[in-house]
Amino acid sequence: MTVYVDARKTECLYHSVKQGETIDFEYQVIDGGHGDLDISFTLLDPIGLVIVSDLKKPDNMHRHDVEKEGDYRFCFDNSFSMYNRKTVFFELIVEREGDQHHGDTQWNEDLADLTPDEYYDMKVQDIMDFIGRIRLQLNKARQLQDMLRSHEARDRNLAETNFQKVNHWSMLQISAMIGVGLIQVFMLRSIFETHGRMHHLWRKLGI
Repeated sequence: MTVYVDARKTECLYHSVKQGETIDFEYQVIDGGHGDLDISFTLLDPIGLVIVSDLKKPDNMHRHDVEKEGDYRFCFDNSFSMYNRKTVFFELIVEREGDQHHGDTQWNEDLADLTPDEYYDMKVQDIMDFIGRIRLQLNKARQLQDMLRSHEARDRNLAETNFQKVNHWSMLQISAMIGVGLIQVFMLRSIFETHGRMHHLWRKLGI
């Protein structure tokens, strides 16, 4: 998911987790407005104890084994920023130990001792195990694609921000050069004009 955290604000999300499960949490600031790509992050357990605390980091990832069942709180803190809204991409994965190996069990019975119904059930289970492994691999591929998209979005935002800064500074420098040139022309003309007000001023100043 992607969340927007306004300046001087804190955004918190909640997720219910059971005992024995594992929390995998990864976040990345992909847009910092006109400021730095950083955010403060805090993970709190159901009774409010701080498990993880990051201060002004662009990205990080954490893994926590759940010992207390309940609603865990994930907070992004942008209170240190005065004006810039932060865009944060994060990924939350909650899994139980052993789920990643689901479907890897094998049948060890002797095929000769199996009845037709048992043999049929075994083949169905093999198919289900194979589908389960494919599902896990597809989930991993989708998670990797999500992370690559977040990196691409951050790089694009950085490039656009730098492009805007270059344009603004270029316009400022061009305006300054034009202004200085006009002032120089005006000053030179006023020196050689014999009936202008600036000519009398130069004479009073001894120029």
